[in-house]
Order: sequence, then C-alpha cells, then structure tokens
Amino acid sequence: MAESLDATDWAILVEVQRDGRIPLTELGRRVSLSASAATERVRRLEALGVIAGYRADVDLAKVGFAVLAVVRLKYPGSRHQPLHRLLGERLEILECLRTTGDDCYTLKVAAASMAHLETIVDELAQFGSTTTNIVYSQTLLFRGPQGPAEASA
Repeated sequence: MAESLDATDWAILVEVQRDGRIPLTELGRRVSLSASAATERVRRLEALGVIAGYRADVDLAKVGFAVLAVVRLKYPGSRHQPLHRLLGERLEILECLRTTGDDCYTLKVAAASMAHLETIVDELAQFGSTTTNIVYSQTLLFRGPQGPAEASA
C-alpha cells in the first residue's frame, strides 16, 4: 500500500494528522492542490482505509483523569477473551498493545486518582502479573507516520 502513496498523499496525511478538522480549502493550499482535488484525495485515502477515522484529543486532567500510567501484563494463558471483555468494559484503559517479550500486553491507563488506578491494576492482575509505571509527563504526543522511512533517513 505504501508504494501507492505519492508525496502529495503523504503531505495530506501529515496535515490531517495535525488537524483533523482542517478545512479542505486550507488543506489544498498547504499541499498545493485545489480544494476539489484535495477533497478527492482525502476521499480516496478514506476509501482505501488509509485514513481510518478522526478523533478529538482530550486533555485527561481537565476531564478528571489526572493519573496516567503504563501497565505491562504477563498473560500466562491462551484464552484472551476474558481480558478482551475487561478492555471493553474499562473505558479508563485507553490503549492496549499485544507485544512480544516477557510482557504480553502493554496498556495505557487513565485514572482519577492513585486509588482508582489501584482498582484497575487489581482487575488486570487477575489475568497475570503486572508492572505499573506512572507517567510524569508526555514528552511526545501521539503522531502518525510522516512518510516513507527512506525519505526521512
């Protein structure tokens, strides 16, 4: 798929990742396209599934979730459905990655307090051993790819 994206597609992806609500006329101006050409490109990227959706970035502290943690879980079993059920129920679990290595899962968890975090970690611990790290600050906010790896090397 990446080979079918040209430099303009990548420029559009960079701009849309920075601001998902950018007006198409402004997007076109930034990537040197007309508004109609930018609209057509965005629709094509959406149809291909390259742009999978749009979201709002929420300031967790301002909505009452001042504690952010990374929880690593060693899951000894092979039946993952009970964990997946908990992931669906516990909206404080913001992200879950299944990984290689000693830990099977790495989770990003938001909590209102340390006691709240402890409750969530206790629930996760029923599936295996956990290691929790509290996040002091977020040095780099999420960003998506900016183009082919060889272009930035």
